[in-house]
Amino acid sequence: MDEKIRENLRKAIRGCNSEEAVQVVKRAIEERIDSIEVLDALTEAIREVGEGFRREELWLPELVGAAGALQAAMPFVEEEIKKKGTKRKTLGCIVIGAVYGDIHTIGKAIVSTLLSAGGFEVHDIGVDVKAERFVEAVRSNEANILAMSALMSTTAPQQRTVIERLKELGLREKVKVMVGGGAITEEFAKKIGADGYEPTAPGAVALAQKMIQ
Repeated sequence: MDEKIRENLRKAIRGCNSEEAVQVVKRAIEERIDSIEVLDALTEAIREVGEGFRREELWLPELVGAAGALQAAMPFVEEEIKKKGTKRKTLGCIVIGAVYGDIHTIGKAIVSTLLSAGGFEVHDIGVDVKAERFVEAVRSNEANILAMSALMSTTAPQQRTVIERLKELGLREKVKVMVGGGAITEEFAKKIGADGYEPTAPGAVALAQKMIQ
C-alpha cells in the first residue's frame, strides 16, 4: 500500500475525522489498492487509539470519535471485499449486544469496533436485545463468544437470563460469555456464571483474545 494513503488513513482515524476517513478509503478503492490492506491500515490506526486510551494518553471523547470515523469508513471497505470475494482471516466469531431494557449504545459500539479491529468477525445485534434473540444469534452464527453489555442495575439481571437460556438449550458449553457495562462488576459476573468481565473497551479485546486461545 502507498505509504501516503496509509498515513492519511491513520490521521483521519486518530483525528476523529469521519468525512476524511471515507474519502481516503474511496480514493484507495479507486486506485485499486487491495481492500484487505486498506482494512489492515484502518484497524492498525484504531488499535493505536485503543492503546493510547489504555495508557491514559488519550481520553474517552477521542476513543469515541476515532471509533466513529472507523465505522463511517468500514462499509465501503467491506463492500469492496464482498465484491471481490476475498476473505479476511479472523480469530473467531463474536455476537455482541446490549441486554433487554438497555438502550445505551456508545460503549457497546466502541467495544464492537475494537473487537473487529482486533481480528474478530463481529455481529453487533444492537440494543434492547431479548434473551431469545441473543440465543438465536449465537446459534445461527456459530459464535465462539457472546458479549453482553448492561449499563443499568435494573437491566443487569438480563445477562443471567441469557446465560440460563443458553444452558436450557444445550448451548452454554459451546460459547464463552463475556460481560461488561457500567452496572457490572467482576463479582456479579462470577455470580451469574459468565466466563469473563472487563470494564474497558481495549481490555475487552484482550479478554476475547485470551478466551479464544
